[in-house]
Amino acid sequence: MGRLIKVGITGQKGFMGSHLYNFLGTKSETIKRIDFERDYFENKEKLLEFVSSCDVIVHIAAMNRHENQQVIYDTNVSLVQKLLAACKTTNTTPKIIFSSSTQEERDNLYGKSKRDGRKLLEAWAKDHKSKVASLIIPNVFGPFGKPFYNSFIATFCHQIIEGEEPTVVHDSMVNLIYINELSQAFYDEINMKSNDITRSYVVPHTSSRKVSEILNLLKEYKKQYVENGQVPKVDLNSFELDLFNTFTSFISKDYFPRNFVKHTDNRGAFVEIMRADIGGQSSYSTTVPGITRGNHYHTRKVERFAVISGKASIQLRKIDSEEVIEYILDGETPAYVDMPIWYTHNITNIGDIELITLFWINEPYDPEDADTYFVEV
Repeated sequence: MGRLIKVGITGQKGFMGSHLYNFLGTKSETIKRIDFERDYFENKEKLLEFVSSCDVIVHIAAMNRHENQQVIYDTNVSLVQKLLAACKTTNTTPKIIFSSSTQEERDNLYGKSKRDGRKLLEAWAKDHKSKVASLIIPNVFGPFGKPFYNSFIATFCHQIIEGEEPTVVHDSMVNLIYINELSQAFYDEINMKSNDITRSYVVPHTSSRKVSEILNLLKEYKKQYVENGQVPKVDLNSFELDLFNTFTSFISKDYFPRNFVKHTDNRGAFVEIMRADIGGQSSYSTTVPGITRGNHYHTRKVERFAVISGKASIQLRKIDSEEVIEYILDGETPAYVDMPIWYTHNITNIGDIELITLFWINEPYDPEDADTYFVEV
């Protein structure tokens, strides 16, 4: 294994930054992540230490919305100036990847702040023999977005889950990129070998949808999944799957566990475990008392655990959080829990008898699939 690339992300705790940080965590064979905290821009010593530690800095930190547009402009340009001042003070020349926006060419101060920030970075790169790559990014969506801030899709998801009626102001065609796809674009640029001092390019969008079409899909997801417990038709590696995973990230964790409908008569009982408009893999496990299975997470798979005999503790933890969510399931009252993406999860037999668990996942079993990453809950 060669030398690891040391990468720091300003705005690490934000929507794009946190996803990129987690994505790079799956690339430990090539990347070493350098942590960044929000207060570093106000702590000169910490900022100097940060820039000195990085081979590559992905500059994502920015203000997107404020009632005063001038505050947005001043804040975003100031962040670039502070970053460059730290590089000059430490005489370091990391490659800087700048997160810009398709709004660069629009007549608003947010777009102007991105354009002027890019120009400051490019001037520094030319003067200090470093490299700057600016990614012009289309509309981004994905799980854990902030409603009324990051994207209209985050806002719609929040409103639909809360029982509100979203409003379509302009039913336009929107060019979109899913956050995992954007993270891949950043990763490709981190590894890019180029002699160009400055590069600026538009990240291609991966889907285009009308606003009303997206809203109708989200409403259908609520009807099928939240109200009826049914996984809708979402083809693998599709916009619909990405939108569904985005939608489910807004559902309260109190939604689970969900009890099955149990039909009984003089012959015994019947329980429908899974209803879905898509195919997948079904399996089951037996677990002896005291044993834990799992401790891994997925980035795209939809997965269901159903306990039908014995007693289990199912634990989940978002991989960039320390909060552990626990569900206790008992086969006496068969129930299920669905595993959200980016949550490491496990299941432990906490009873005195053998635990029987049924599993369903929305794709066939593939031992070569890379979408399973082992991390302790």
